[in-house]
Amino acid sequence: MPRPGLDRERVVDAAAALADAEGLGAVTLARVAAGLGVRAPSLYHHVAGRDDLVARIAVGGVGGLDAALRTAAMGRAGPEALAAVAHAHRDYARRHPGRYATTVAVPADGDPALRAAAGEVVDVLLAVLRHWALEGDEAVHAVRVIRSAVHGFVALEAAGGFGLPLDRDASFDRLVATLTAGLPARRRPRAG
Repeated sequence: MPRPGLDRERVVDAAAALADAEGLGAVTLARVAAGLGVRAPSLYHHVAGRDDLVARIAVGGVGGLDAALRTAAMGRAGPEALAAVAHAHRDYARRHPGRYATTVAVPADGDPALRAAAGEVVDVLLAVLRHWALEGDEAVHAVRVIRSAVHGFVALEAAGGFGLPLDRDASFDRLVATLTAGLPARRRPRAG
């Protein structure tokens, strides 16, 4: 019988907080249960196991990243929107490193909630890229380049990969400027 006051959301929130504090590898049913003051078998009333728990953290993590990007992009266009979204991406990864770690893998076909959430993140980037009138494969390539560059910076920064005493924020601003400069000039609509 499920413990009163304990539900799936509380279990997933506790696991996500543990992932952010100690890394995704620290998330085990035993650790989450101990943090909630219950025994590990009690969690099976709420999640199917560790894989299910991590998948639920991922849905929340991708949803949180999506919300951060959407908020950053709101009311902005072009280079300003791209810079705001890139900074929001970096900030989210810094504030929620465990949750963020779950956002980079391609969702499995059997996880429609995660696939839908991941699609929302891509949609934000595609909306930002409308300024450059990119469509189809060109837009997909641009989304991949932006995600790869920002994620690469974030991953290196989190791993302590920037050891030189130089302002990392200035380096990140240069990364964003380089991304913006690498996008094609905005195409003008053809006259009728």
